[in-house]
Amino acid sequence: MPTYPAISPDWPGNLWLHALVIGVFLIAFLMVTVMTYIWIERRGLGRFQARLGPNRAGPLGLLQAFADMIKILTKEDIIPSRADRLLFWLAPVAAFVPVVMVLAVIPLWPGLQLADLNTGVLYILAVSGIGTIGIFLSGYAGNNKYGLIGAMRETAQLMSYELPLMLALLSVVILTGSLSITELVAAQDVPFILVQPLGFVVFFLATLAEINRSPFDLVEADSELASGFNIEYSGMKFALLYVVEYSEAVVASVLVATFFLGGWRGPLLPPVVWLLLKMVLVFFVIIWIRATLPRLRIDQALGFAWKYLLPIALFNLVTTALTAVFLPNLSVWVVAPINILLAAAAMVLGARQFKPGHANYERLEP
Repeated sequence: MPTYPAISPDWPGNLWLHALVIGVFLIAFLMVTVMTYIWIERRGLGRFQARLGPNRAGPLGLLQAFADMIKILTKEDIIPSRADRLLFWLAPVAAFVPVVMVLAVIPLWPGLQLADLNTGVLYILAVSGIGTIGIFLSGYAGNNKYGLIGAMRETAQLMSYELPLMLALLSVVILTGSLSITELVAAQDVPFILVQPLGFVVFFLATLAEINRSPFDLVEADSELASGFNIEYSGMKFALLYVVEYSEAVVASVLVATFFLGGWRGPLLPPVVWLLLKMVLVFFVIIWIRATLPRLRIDQALGFAWKYLLPIALFNLVTTALTAVFLPNLSVWVVAPINILLAAAAMVLGARQFKPGHANYERLEP
């Protein structure tokens, strides 16, 4: 089995050159992955919906994203007369920059990361929340009531799902004994999806809600908000917000792959290839959910966070902490099947609370 050497923390020579080279590499990695995700989603949804998807621009439609980019960038850039012009310009940038900042602490290869912080998990939680400010400003600055409602939905949804997401990550931190992303990946001799199945489910669903993907895409609910927070944007500003949406999907898949699927770890193939494969697998599940489930109402989405995900996240945190304190030497091969059974039981019991006829059941009709 081939072994791949770790990259020096100051490669290719000194701190500033390291920051420049790795920073450019991360931005290029993000942009290429975004273009790939756009193609995968459009072709994948086409297959799910028994149609072809884009197939005219380039072989298999590979150049469709470039054609769309050219079309959007040539459209007129309009700013509403009563908009706050400064905020209207800054909002897309404020939404995009935190997405790139999250990648700074993600190891794509042993040693290949912009910064190996000993508080990497806290850094990710802090920085990822900043992007919401950009989305809120996008809805507020355009002086449009539909955009403002979409922005307020974003804030409410973020506040609701941030807590179960943090509790799920705290369970992983307890297992690792460190807040460093590098040590978290190194600790996954067995991927945490097996050791923490309940934490994985909570983290994955909360992440979907935080990046506004189906069935939690209420911020951009076309049926009642006419596109939501970005309704007043056009041209290059709209293109940047569109890139933010897929950049968040890239970061979400990176985080799920890193926290629960072992990150870059895997046999035979180069580490970055393993990470990419795991990212694509996670994104495929995201597409699958979008093609399968209907959009929730805002009250259903918030109720799901507080009534369902939060209690499950607390239950998972308590059981993980008790196991770590009283059974620290218990084999992972014993912990994994027990936790999988507990996760299945918790999800079944929780689902029974929302079945038709139960007091918590909410009808889908308005």
